[in-house]
Amino acid sequence: MKLIDGNQVSADLRQAIAARIAEMKAKGGPTPGLAVVLVGDDPASQVYVKNKHKRAVETGMNSFEHRLAADTDQATLLALIDQLNNDPAVHGILVQLPLPKQIDAEAVLQRIDPIKDVDGFHPVNVGNLATGAAAMVPCTPMGCIILLKRELGDLTGKRAIVLGRSNIVGKPMAQLLLRESCTVTIAHSKTHDLAEECKRADIVVAAVGRPLMVKGDWIKPGATVIDVGINRVPGSEPGKTRLVGDVDFEAASKVAGAITPVPGGVGPMTIAVLLRNTLEACCRQHGLQFTELL
Repeated sequence: MKLIDGNQVSADLRQAIAARIAEMKAKGGPTPGLAVVLVGDDPASQVYVKNKHKRAVETGMNSFEHRLAADTDQATLLALIDQLNNDPAVHGILVQLPLPKQIDAEAVLQRIDPIKDVDGFHPVNVGNLATGAAAMVPCTPMGCIILLKRELGDLTGKRAIVLGRSNIVGKPMAQLLLRESCTVTIAHSKTHDLAEECKRADIVVAAVGRPLMVKGDWIKPGATVIDVGINRVPGSEPGKTRLVGDVDFEAASKVAGAITPVPGGVGPMTIAVLLRNTLEACCRQHGLQFTELL
C-alpha cells in the first residue's frame, strides 16, 4: 500500500505556480491577484482565510482581504463583489462560506464574474464543466484529480465511484472523472448495496461527511482510495478530539493499492488548487496560454 502524500503534492504545485508567476513577471506580465471576502468572525473561516493569504503571498500573488462585520447586509456585500468584478488587479474572487443567515449565499456566488470565480461554483462554470467547455473547476475535486493522475497516470477506462452528490465535491468530481474517460458511478444515501458498488471500483472517492463509513471490505484489492472527508470525533483522552476521514483508514489501507490519509491527503490540495485557479483566471483574462503545472 502506498500513502498518497497531499502535503508533498500541494507543495510541488505551489512551487510550480510560483515559478510560473515569476516567469510572467520577468516578461512584464501581470501579477495574479486573489481577493478573499470574509463576513463575520467564524473561527474556522478566519483560519482558512489566513492560510489562503499566506500561501498566495508565498507564490508571488497579490492577496486582497476584505473582512466585513457579521451583521453586514446583502446589498453591501453585493456592492463589494461588483467592485471586485470591475477591479483589473483582481483576477480571482472567493467569498468564504458559510455566510451569515441574513445573506443569500446563492445570490452572492452568482454575482461573481464567472471568469473570476476561482471556486468554480457559478452556474456558468458548472454548466461549462458538464458540457466539456473551458471552466473554472471547484478546488477540492480538481485536487483529487491531480492526486489521482500523479499516482496512476492515465485514468482512461478506470472504473470510479464517487460517494456523495454535493455540488461542491461529488457532482464536479464525477464530471472531472468523466473528462478523464473513467467509467463513473455516483453513489449516495439511497444507493442499494453500497458496499458491492464500491468493490467494483478501481478508484473510490469518498465525500459524504460520515466518519469511517467506508469499511476495509468495501475496497477492491489494489484500488486507489481518495478520502475527502474531514470529521472531528472524540479522541482517546477525555475532552480531546481527532480528525478522521469518511474511510476506515486502518482497515482500508490493508487492502488498497494507494490511499490518502486524513489529515495530510486531500486537505492541503484545496488551497494549492485555489492558487492554481487564480493563475489560470489571470492568464485567461490577459489572453495568455495556461498549461497544467503538474
